[in-house]
Amino acid sequence: MAIIGDIYHSRVARSACHLLTRFGVKVTLCGPPELVPEFAATLAPGLRITRHMEEALRGTDVIMLLRVQQERLAGMKIHLQDYMARYQMTGARLKLAKRDAIVMHPGPIIRGLELTSEMVDGPQSVIVEEVRNGVPMRMAILLRALGKAR
Repeated sequence: MAIIGDIYHSRVARSACHLLTRFGVKVTLCGPPELVPEFAATLAPGLRITRHMEEALRGTDVIMLLRVQQERLAGMKIHLQDYMARYQMTGARLKLAKRDAIVMHPGPIIRGLELTSEMVDGPQSVIVEEVRNGVPMRMAILLRALGKAR
């Protein structure tokens, strides 16, 4: 699995790294140093970091894009045009992954920044299902945690 984008500010990325590596998933984190600092590799055993999206995508089964949290970029040396050129998910880049790879994004999506509309609406996207399933999953987990599950 490749997780691409703002790892530094993402609770989703941290949770995914902790959970998925426990199940043996090989996770590669990808993004610029400001959004994927080297210490991110210590989130869970076996994580790998790359600055090159093509390297992260090559042969992967699952691609998770994360929103660039523009409101948190103050003081960082991130230029959105450069970010898009290096890390935006496109149809051409998807071809580097496995043929049946899926594209995920926990939302909210900024179309045209972290991924193109072609990727959001494409046949390999499971974004709508991912977001739709999120609410009932969180509700079930909270009920279980509060001891109210049957």
